Amino acid sequence: MAQSKANEIEIIPTKDIWVGNTKAPVKLVMYGDYESEACAKANEVVNLLMEKYEDNLQFNFRHFPLTRIHQRAQKAAEASIGAAQEGKFWDMHNILFAHRRNLGTISLKGYAKEIGVTDKNFLTKLVDSVYGWSVRADLLEGANKGIKDVPFFYINGEVYKGAVNLAAFSKAIDEVLKSSKSTVKVAAKKRA
Repeated sequence: MAQSKANEIEIIPTKDIWVGNTKAPVKLVMYGDYESEACAKANEVVNLLMEKYEDNLQFNFRHFPLTRIHQRAQKAAEASIGAAQEGKFWDMHNILFAHRRNLGTISLKGYAKEIGVTDKNFLTKLVDSVYGWSVRADLLEGANKGIKDVPFFYINGEVYKGAVNLAAFSKAIDEVLKSSKSTVKVAAKKRA
C-alpha cells in the first residue's frame, strides 16, 4: 500500500543547515559524533573560530556517528535533526556536546524541551527513527568520501589535515582569506 502525501513529512537535511554569514568566503564543514570527546573539543574550537572570523566564516555540521563505540550517537544525531525542523539545530547541537555522557532517549527529549522544541511527538519520532535516514545520508556521504574517523573537516571543499586547535585552523583560514582577496583583486584588474 502506498503511503499518502498527507503522511509524508519533509525533513530539512543537515547539508542545508549552516551557521554564519551566507556570503562568507570560508565554508567549514565538520563530520562528527555527539558522544566523541575529540568532536566535543573540536566543536569548542569551531565556536571560537566563529567568534574570531564572524562575517568571514560559515559552518556546517554533518553526522558521522561511530555506533560501534558510541551506541547513543545515532539517536543524538536524530534528535538534532528533529530540533532542526523547528529551527533549533544549533541549540540542540551545542547542548548535545555539553551533555555527551548523557544521551539517552529520555534525556534527549528533556534537552529538546529545554531549548524550546514544541513538537509533542518528538520522543515518538526518536523512537520510530523518523530522522534516521537523514543521519544515515550524512554517514554514507562521509564514508563515500573516505572518512573513517571523526572529527573530520573540510575548508571550502578541501580536506583539512592540520591540528584541531585554534592556531592551526586560524592559519588555514587566514590563508584561504588571503587567497580569496588576491583572487578578487585579480578579477577586478581584469575588468578594468
